[in-house]
Amino acid sequence: MNPHDIYVNGAPVQTRAAHLQALLQERGHQLNAAFACAINNTFVPRTQWAQRALQSGDRVDVIAPITGG
Repeated sequence: MNPHDIYVNGAPVQTRAAHLQALLQERGHQLNAAFACAINNTFVPRTQWAQRALQSGDRVDVIAPITGG
């Protein structure tokens, strides 16, 4: 598979990951950790991470909760 040029939290990234879940694993995220994902400003439920295909130009946001106040 050819690499995709995408953006993760605003930073350009090249990846061979075909789906969101593979991208998250490739980037070192623990899949059972507390965080949410959006692609092109659309929330992607955790149950769809393995099926949500990536395309060149996608903008992926990985959002983790912040403790404190």
